[in-house]
Amino acid sequence: MPEALRADARHNHDQLLAAARAAFAEHGTEASLRDIARRAGVGIGTLYRHFPTREALLQALMRARFDALGQRASGLLAEPSPREALLTWLEEVAAGSATYRGLPESVMTALRDEGSELHASCAAMREAGARLLERAQAEEAVRADVTIEELLALAAGTAWAGEQSPGRPEMARRLLRLAMTGLAG
Repeated sequence: MPEALRADARHNHDQLLAAARAAFAEHGTEASLRDIARRAGVGIGTLYRHFPTREALLQALMRARFDALGQRASGLLAEPSPREALLTWLEEVAAGSATYRGLPESVMTALRDEGSELHASCAAMREAGARLLERAQAEEAVRADVTIEELLALAAGTAWAGEQSPGRPEMARRLLRLAMTGLAG
């Protein structure tokens, strides 16, 4: 019986994360927690047992996102074109960045705290992205003076610009591709 309980708890946890991801994408970081619980098919008490605060839920989502982006960057290292691999990864970074606009200060503090799990996950994602950048620079597909921090800021900026063009969903992707032309080695 305990195995069934653990499996059920894991299922609820995963459902809550999926529902939160969708709700935050639609309504921003202030989406209703009751709506998230409803979407996940659980009660609000179950949500709070898994994530005692909105910040805990946001941190779990961000950690999962950073981990996925880190894994994606590592997988893209095998792609034949270093430039396209880097660009693909940056497009995925930009696509996810809009979801986390307006993060509470407590989440931003955890992101800056070198001892937090969230900071460690972000650092690992940046390191994986840096390997993509270094590979592209070694092939002279990207200028040698470009840093991963600059590219992440560029991805966030193009995501923001894309949001300002509601009739053009491809705007962020196009802006990243234009910027990559200027970053060529």
